[in-house]
Amino acid sequence: MTVLIIGGSGFLGAELIRQATAAGKATSATFASRPGRAAGVAWHPLDLRDPARVSRLIADVAPSIIVNTSSAKADWAVTADGPIRLALSAAEQGCRLVHVSSDAVFSGARVRYDESCPPDPVTPYGAAKAAAETAVRLLMPTAAVVRTSLIIGHGRSVHERAVHALADGTHDGVLFTDDIRCPVHVEDLAAALWEIALSDAAGMFHVAGSDALSRHDLGVLIARRDGLDGARLPAGRRAESSRPGALDVRLDSGATQDRLRTRLRGAHEFLR
Repeated sequence: MTVLIIGGSGFLGAELIRQATAAGKATSATFASRPGRAAGVAWHPLDLRDPARVSRLIADVAPSIIVNTSSAKADWAVTADGPIRLALSAAEQGCRLVHVSSDAVFSGARVRYDESCPPDPVTPYGAAKAAAETAVRLLMPTAAVVRTSLIIGHGRSVHERAVHALADGTHDGVLFTDDIRCPVHVEDLAAALWEIALSDAAGMFHVAGSDALSRHDLGVLIARRDGLDGARLPAGRRAESSRPGALDVRLDSGATQDRLRTRLRGAHEFLR
């Protein structure tokens, strides 16, 4: 079995590669600017804006499974159109496709969102992710679409690095006390993605942690784990800032968790 990880040089992609190679899977991965550091992986440059390149790569690699972790924030050509090109090529080649989406597709109007909730994005990034979800599910009904939240793990995530920079004073900013999400550990997320990928389950899945935390509370847990002074982390309210986006978005992963062997830990547990 050959697996292809789109966005393998990213944080989640690197953990997917680690788990795939540890399980003995023949692993290929793509990168936008430079390959990752993992050994035993066939690395391929890929611009998701190039439909011919996407089609050619999937035909050449001939993977059994494609996991798409790519994102370019609000760049519509990559974040929205890119997954459409992947779905078309995966369907043509008869590949299994797992597409990773985000809680950014929600506005926060109803706070708690389960897998049946339709997107109602309020940012360009959320709109691009929502468009990709819809297109993938229409073009490839056998695909799995997995929404997740803030990804944490071993100090290497963007959120953990930001906490360190704020605690040591090398970066200005605040951590919002009213911006609520359900952080997930990268190892749990990757394991769940492989479980879903290796099944024939299709449709929508939510894979997030079991604890709902503000970004500031999450920062305090990270600081405590890493021996930093959480009291040094500046706090603020997103509602009083000019930053757009939803405030309180809690992914309800209960239905997905019932189908998984992987336990989706909460941040209070994995940041102990």
